[in-house]
Amino acid sequence: MNYRDIGFRAGLEIHQQLDTRKLFCSCPSDLSEEFDANFERFLRPTRSELGDVDVAALAEAMKKRKFVYLSSKKNCCLVEWDEEPPHSINKEALEVGLKVALMMNAKIVDEIHIMRKIVIDGSNTTGFQRTALLALHGKVKDVGIETVAIEEDAARKIEEKGNVVKYGIDRLGIPLIEVATSADIRDPKHAREIAEYIGSIFKVVGKCKRELGAIRQDINVSVRGGARVEIKGVQYLSAIERVAEKEVLRQLDLIEISKILKERKVSENDIEKCELRDVTDVLKDCKSKIIERGLKEGKRALCIKLPGFRGLLKRENSRLGKEFAVHARIRSGIKGLIHSDELPGYGIEKMFVDKLREFMELGENDAFAIFIGKREIIEKAVEGVKERAKQALKGVPEEVRRALPDDSTEYMRPLPGAARMYPETDIPPVRITKEYIEKLRRSLPEKPEIQMKRVKEKYNLNDEQVRQLFNSGYLKEFEALAERFPDLSNVIARTILNTIPELEKEGVDLSWIDVDILSEILRYLKEGRFAKEAIPDILLELSKDPDKKVESVIERFGKVEIEEVRDFIRKVVRERGDFVRERGASALSPLMGIIMKEFRGKVDGKVISEMLREEIESYLG
Repeated sequence: MNYRDIGFRAGLEIHQQLDTRKLFCSCPSDLSEEFDANFERFLRPTRSELGDVDVAALAEAMKKRKFVYLSSKKNCCLVEWDEEPPHSINKEALEVGLKVALMMNAKIVDEIHIMRKIVIDGSNTTGFQRTALLALHGKVKDVGIETVAIEEDAARKIEEKGNVVKYGIDRLGIPLIEVATSADIRDPKHAREIAEYIGSIFKVVGKCKRELGAIRQDINVSVRGGARVEIKGVQYLSAIERVAEKEVLRQLDLIEISKILKERKVSENDIEKCELRDVTDVLKDCKSKIIERGLKEGKRALCIKLPGFRGLLKRENSRLGKEFAVHARIRSGIKGLIHSDELPGYGIEKMFVDKLREFMELGENDAFAIFIGKREIIEKAVEGVKERAKQALKGVPEEVRRALPDDSTEYMRPLPGAARMYPETDIPPVRITKEYIEKLRRSLPEKPEIQMKRVKEKYNLNDEQVRQLFNSGYLKEFEALAERFPDLSNVIARTILNTIPELEKEGVDLSWIDVDILSEILRYLKEGRFAKEAIPDILLELSKDPDKKVESVIERFGKVEIEEVRDFIRKVVRERGDFVRERGASALSPLMGIIMKEFRGKVDGKVISEMLREEIESYLG
């Protein structure tokens, strides 16, 4: 796809958790396994300084949800409960944010003012999020940096049942650096590259958390004729490209749907005047379990006409029917709806579809949606469906969407406006002097590209290894070890990038392994006490008992005399002489497995391979 031709525009918002104490109190920024207290809140929107109410906050208020907050004494205090005023801003976190801004050549503001951003989705106990602008007008590579800000992270959602939502407030208040780019991104691949580079800046500055969820990407996407759509919560760098690609296809499809609706002469008035009709009697004999269950519970089956929408609700690149269902659920709490473009289905056979079309007096291009529930609830759901149907006439609505595991997206709320921000009155401004900025500038690390080049050349690594080390966040640990054991740089890289992650995937807990333990293992390797192939087994053995001494584990993998190895190889080759004569040199790989099983971790695999090759050649010669 030629993204320039379709008017592709995109900007990124990257959020990185900091590994410091919380932003406005001294609680540690750790998550909890258990909670020892809870409280409940209802949140309502407030007006801005100009008396306006943010549209996104109004949309949240309509859901009328109750929020239950779970707390732990280990990492929460009265600040998170909103029962005590916030403390002064965390100086360590602020310094990290300012360094990130300087690394991006951004202009630091003279005075930092804390602002309140209205958020009433329950993710903050106060009904707002505290945020502060640090810098403006920076640049990374060929993309402008609009703003660099520091803000408090939100509470984490634990459970949602009906209109009751449970949040853990252990994450609430962890410092976040937010970097927002200009809409200079050329295509989805470019978006991923810029996000990766910004992530590498976080890593070289340091004090950034590394676990899953510590860095989150939002991407704003639009195409010519569409609208700005903000997609929140892209967890993985690799997903940015795919999410952007799918969003482009979705917007192009919505533009096409808008054209079709205009050709079919559908108006907002046509949608608004559609009435809800009871179709319980029409569907009472169908075999749909959904309908049977609803009718047994005393609910009714109601139907609404969707004028001109036939064939437009379930297309390859857009799912308007699903969009209608989400808007209906947000407005009323109803679980879902059934639309005509997915019928026959759900046990509703064609004869019942035909009966419904006749009963609803539908035209050739009309669709319909069925709801199961109480009429007063369904009427609210229909308001949401009609609202979204009217938006379809215009094409792409401006909105906030969430990224889903399959890289598609789902509607969350309208795009917020300026009315959501107002000053924080409990925290004084922080003056930033030129002397302080110069002090920070002198302590800045190397730029990522310079550091990558230096590491590659100094430790003889390839481009992929260096890139993976940066993305893993363990470059500092690698350098600390490689500085001490330069001849083992490739072994160190392989251990950090492959061995440890692979063991952790298998459920082995190696979170306690640090530079000191790895350094001790590498010292024994350099002394020739074992072969490098034994490192996975050594780590596995250590994981069973973290208190066990490294030296005692190493003894199990002690090296053997080279003549003993040669004798064993000679014996294996002769015992399988027929196989060796038949396969010739290609017998090496199968026999290698047998020999490595005997000497893995005790003899270097390259040494065994060379000895086996020589023995096969000698036997055949």
